[in-house]
Amino acid sequence: MPRRLAIEVKNLWFKYPESEEWVLKDINLEIEEGEIVAIMGENGAGKTTLIKHFNGLLKPVKGYVKVFGLDTREHTVAELARRVGLVFQNPDHQIFASTVLEETMFALKNFGWDLKKAEERAVKILKELGLYKYIHTSPFMLSGGEKKRLTIASVLVYDPDILVLDEPTVGQDYGQKRRFAEIIYRINREGKTVIVVTHDVEFVADYIDHVIVMAKGKIVAEGNSTEVLCNDEVMKEARLLMPQLGLAALMLRKHVEFRGNFLRLPIFIKEVRRWLNDA
Repeated sequence: MPRRLAIEVKNLWFKYPESEEWVLKDINLEIEEGEIVAIMGENGAGKTTLIKHFNGLLKPVKGYVKVFGLDTREHTVAELARRVGLVFQNPDHQIFASTVLEETMFALKNFGWDLKKAEERAVKILKELGLYKYIHTSPFMLSGGEKKRLTIASVLVYDPDILVLDEPTVGQDYGQKRRFAEIIYRINREGKTVIVVTHDVEFVADYIDHVIVMAKGKIVAEGNSTEVLCNDEVMKEARLLMPQLGLAALMLRKHVEFRGNFLRLPIFIKEVRRWLNDA
């Protein structure tokens, strides 16, 4: 039985009122409930503008966006935000409370939760994300990676059906990226839809299967990450670098004749070994 659509975008066009230039041009996409999806593209490709349509921060000029069948043009941001949790790139733009606990409880208090139940829920989420020891600490004293986890906690606490993360790996080392991947998988196992907006091709190659690539306000490719990320033409159009292993294989293929019939370049070590064995 097919899963229901979490996000449906049909013929979406958008431009800002003060501009004549279209930022989004005839976007069509479907994201199923329970998927993990990466939306990729260089800065200015339209990624952030697109995801702001998912919770109604922006409304289509033409076309429509539906969230679990709800047309965003007919619902308020407050209504949609309960279904779609959006975590922006810079955590300092989302953090303002005096303690980590207060920051995490903020949305629940706005939703009218009982304070005791709100605190219990916040503590549970903070423990899951490894932030419990900081509950009485100022959020501004946290490290960059901890602040990012706190902004995720402040959204997860009210249990949205869809979590959208805007550039979650910027400024993070390999270990921190791995921890983010573990968080994403844990959230997804609970049945949540996770959308990661990024230009980090290595992170996507390692952890995410379904990828959508944008360039100049359009979707230029969509499919399995192991195929899309090693499509040289797509990556050039999107001004993205191929994964390092794929790039090395592409350079090697120019100088070595391979016996095997490879439909795409390898991006995992085990694939490279098999690829080289057929040289």
